Amino acid sequence: MIVVTAPTSNIGRQLLTHLLAAHAPIRVIARDASRLPPEVRARVDIVEGSHADADIVQRAFEGAQRLFWLVPADPKAKDVFEAYVDFSRPAAAAIKASGITHVVDITALGRGTALAANAGYVTGSLAMDDLFAATGVNLRALTMPSFMDNILMQLQPLREKDAFFLPIPGDLPLPSCSTHDIAAVAAHWLLDNHWQGQQEIAVLGPENISFNQMAQIMSEVLGREITYQQISPEAYKAQFLRFGFSEGMAEGLTAMARAKGEGLDLGVTRTPENSTPTHFRHWCETVLKPAFITD
Repeated sequence: MIVVTAPTSNIGRQLLTHLLAAHAPIRVIARDASRLPPEVRARVDIVEGSHADADIVQRAFEGAQRLFWLVPADPKAKDVFEAYVDFSRPAAAAIKASGITHVVDITALGRGTALAANAGYVTGSLAMDDLFAATGVNLRALTMPSFMDNILMQLQPLREKDAFFLPIPGDLPLPSCSTHDIAAVAAHWLLDNHWQGQQEIAVLGPENISFNQMAQIMSEVLGREITYQQISPEAYKAQFLRFGFSEGMAEGLTAMARAKGEGLDLGVTRTPENSTPTHFRHWCETVLKPAFITD
């Protein structure tokens, strides 16, 4: 039995497609089961509630061996450690008392770099990994750069201003991956019965690409001139405060962007094994353009 958390998230729903295609026995933890597609609800066990709740995770882990862990960081949490580590403590305790032997989680690049200790969300997610590692469970921590899919959060400025905005230099090539590829890598490790030990697995996408290069590709795919504009860290943080983020979480996003701009995501050497196939142009054609037109 595989337990899947955050099954209605962008990664979680694509992961379920892979696991169901493999006819794996699945149990999901969902805050609102009605958000699951009917065809999924008919094929999975459902434990309704939050995976931060001790009773919920104890029920979900009963009789299961494998766990997919994804934290939807609460924008109103006090800070990144509350959002990632405190959120995950009940699950870590339940792992010790259950039959869960293998965990695959979604985390971030940066471990071992000088920037990791002050990288906001990244620092919190790496501390979460340490929490799970301390249980002794077999662990594959999937370490991520920025997601291509994060561009979807800027659909409004793309439509209204033909631009997107971040506090990262536009000419800095960085790894970027699609959630489609993340889900495929997670499914591989969850369905493989033969691995042991604890290891970080980078998911780097197919190439390093700058935001200026992304803007050029978006222009070609969308048929309108798109520009990338670098904004100040202060302006970046202010927008999240306007969206209702707590001071600590808005600062966490700002610290993460600052660290990425200083090369946080460049600490892992690219190899064929950690390069995933979806190029940014393909993502724009298959994900961004349909969303841009229809949403």
